[in-house]
Amino acid sequence: MTKTITALSVQKRNKDRVSVFLDGEYAFSLSLNAALALKRGQQLSQVVIDRLQREDDGFRAYHNALHLLGYRPRSRLEIERHLRQKGYETEAIEAAMARLVANRYVDDEAFARSWLNHRERLRPRGARGLTHELRQKGVEREIIDDVLTELDEEASAWAAIEGKIHRWRGSDQMALQKKIMGFLSRRGFAYDTIRKTCQKAWEAMDS
Repeated sequence: MTKTITALSVQKRNKDRVSVFLDGEYAFSLSLNAALALKRGQQLSQVVIDRLQREDDGFRAYHNALHLLGYRPRSRLEIERHLRQKGYETEAIEAAMARLVANRYVDDEAFARSWLNHRERLRPRGARGLTHELRQKGVEREIIDDVLTELDEEASAWAAIEGKIHRWRGSDQMALQKKIMGFLSRRGFAYDTIRKTCQKAWEAMDS
């Protein structure tokens, strides 16, 4: 059974979408580019209608993901979770993800490096803390381990506390060590790194 396109109308609220009317009734909408291949009087089978709608779902999921990526880089898992929450079906999500990967908009290794650089600039964390964050975002352990070879944990630990040392002036060595250990431990730094940073901070305060 086929249906006839009786009208194609650009939507008033979204000029990039076209409403498709079949046999005199609104049926569905498509992107402007997809609708350019259609014309009034054209006969559409149900198979073709279903294909057009599936392709459009993937198209909308793709552009929804691009909008999300406009705010900051995301991991593959973050984007998939977002699209599921928006109600997209598995097939549309898979189509969108394939297109994102092909266009290099999704790359978990690049995302992990971006995350590391962001943390280094604004909120330094240790390897343990970074690993936990990236695993939560779905990045594979092998990628994380590779990216973290670039991390200088001792430099990061010092950067994390350097601006706070003035607050701790007047503390004895034991009290200073307790404050620094608690702070850096919560940031996921290794014990040996914390120990060295405590000593460096005490020497800096004593100078």
